[in-house]
Amino acid sequence: LLRVPDLDYGVLDHLLGFALRRAQNALYLDFYRATAKYNISPQRFAALVLIAQNKKIRQAQLAQALGLHRSGALRLVDWLQERGWVERYDDPDDARSWGLVLSKTGKSVFKELSKAVQEHDNKFQNALAGRSAQLKTDLESIAQTGLAEYEE
Repeated sequence: LLRVPDLDYGVLDHLLGFALRRAQNALYLDFYRATAKYNISPQRFAALVLIAQNKKIRQAQLAQALGLHRSGALRLVDWLQERGWVERYDDPDDARSWGLVLSKTGKSVFKELSKAVQEHDNKFQNALAGRSAQLKTDLESIAQTGLAEYEE
């Protein structure tokens, strides 16, 4: 949603959701620019982070953490595995589950991607002149408020 000169945005200019959506679009566009070499989405990057940080993560846990249906997580992990970044293994604690780990290639790619994503994020944090921690807190409050009715 780019701001077009001479358009009256009416109530949209007063809606928090519209401002968030415009900011999200800007963040996504810059994320894709920063990670173009890997053709990866923010969701797929988040999956890599969760797999890298949680040595015994199961595919079902990944789905839950990302808010995906099991079939969506399956497709996401298939995509990561096709690139050679993630390996599945039989979960010794649950024969019905897959465990996930980064492959050797995945570890290397993850390191490069993490650097690119951190540089991308730093640009936006610097633009906030020290207010990024408060913004993150406020965004988490919005997320909790919006999700509260679904958790009941």
